[in-house]
Amino acid sequence: MREYARLAIGHFVEVYVRCPVEVCIQRDVKGMYKKALAGELVHFTGIDDPYEEPTNPELILDSDKETVDQCVEKVLHTLKELKYLS
Repeated sequence: MREYARLAIGHFVEVYVRCPVEVCIQRDVKGMYKKALAGELVHFTGIDDPYEEPTNPELILDSDKETVDQCVEKVLHTLKELKYLS
């Protein structure tokens, strides 16, 4: 699907917001991971459904190690570098 998006959109920037599932579970304000771990939700990505990491994203953000402001700066920098922003 990612490759299809690249081809269909043309000007495509893939940003991988990487975060360990343990941190996602801690941040789970809606209780979705809790339900998935209890078997109440099936095919939940990262729990009982695999997640395929992107192989060649233009940018990787490690949201468990970087602040929101740092991530925003990295996105803006990348968009400027790729000539999407001046």
